[in-house]
Amino acid sequence: MKTISLAELAQRIGATLQGDGEQQINGVAGIPEADAEKVTFLNDKKYAKQLASCQAAAVILKPEFAELYQGSCLLADNPYLAYALAAQVLDTTPNIANGIASDAFIHESAQIDPTANIASGATVCAGAVVGAGSQIASGAYIGENTEVGKGCKIYANATLYHNCQLGDDCIIHSGAVIGSDGFGFANDKGQWVKIPQVGRVVIEDNVEIGSNTSIDRGTIKDTLIRQGVKIDNLVHIAHNVEVDENTAIAGGVIMAGSTYIGKRCTLAGGVALNGHIQLADDVHVTGFSMVTKSLPEAGVYSSGQPATTNKEWRRNTVKLRQVESLFDRVKELEKQLAELKTSED
Repeated sequence: MKTISLAELAQRIGATLQGDGEQQINGVAGIPEADAEKVTFLNDKKYAKQLASCQAAAVILKPEFAELYQGSCLLADNPYLAYALAAQVLDTTPNIANGIASDAFIHESAQIDPTANIASGATVCAGAVVGAGSQIASGAYIGENTEVGKGCKIYANATLYHNCQLGDDCIIHSGAVIGSDGFGFANDKGQWVKIPQVGRVVIEDNVEIGSNTSIDRGTIKDTLIRQGVKIDNLVHIAHNVEVDENTAIAGGVIMAGSTYIGKRCTLAGGVALNGHIQLADDVHVTGFSMVTKSLPEAGVYSSGQPATTNKEWRRNTVKLRQVESLFDRVKELEKQLAELKTSED
């Protein structure tokens, strides 16, 4: 368990301390769960009433909310960001590998930095590179000529196929598959002929990829995941896709090939994207939307039908089935009205 004084924590997260700087802190918690050795935060004033019974050693608050808590405070313009930094400082997540295990499967031609950590049962193939301080967990697979940068974490049973490239400070969670073949086939009189996928997956620095996510290698050119991108669990990214810097993709998103996602976009859970389309920078798509064409301007986009009662849904479905006939009837009425006006003239 890590322990740190409030004064030091304030300095490390860039907050202003109001209270006892000698108080020792060993973790973070929510407002109801926090005890006298924990830090919590308040980002929304509507939860301020919870502070009356809060037992935390300190609360991270906006400066204008300082009077809401009688105990020690850490004042920050963005309390949620300050909380994230505090959680990093106090993080107790164990290393996934320590040193290089004697029973790891490492090809003699692989280049392993002396400070890298490779667990028992991990596989590093011929020509692969593992950078300084990176951790490769048990069961992880690093394919031929694949490069893993510095300070990366590859969790258990994650797979990086051959000729892929991973930048510095990346996290690949368990079950993720990087560099599997894209869905490429040519049709020969009803028979599907496989097209070898010879591109790579190139992932830049500070990217995190969730568990059981799959990113296909390019057909000819590379699939590209730019720096700072965050990808949740169970996401599918097809061949030749490019996801630009600092975009965040939530769980269950699927995207077809050769799609471009701009900078700082957010795709909420379950979004589906057609292939060969482009999303501009700062596009935000809400959950379970279906994007079938390019979105050339920044903004928030939605589609789909929100859940309602079954009775209302059935009633609306009946009405929807009548749209075509209603359209035809309106067109006929418009025609009759036009004829009537002509006869009057």
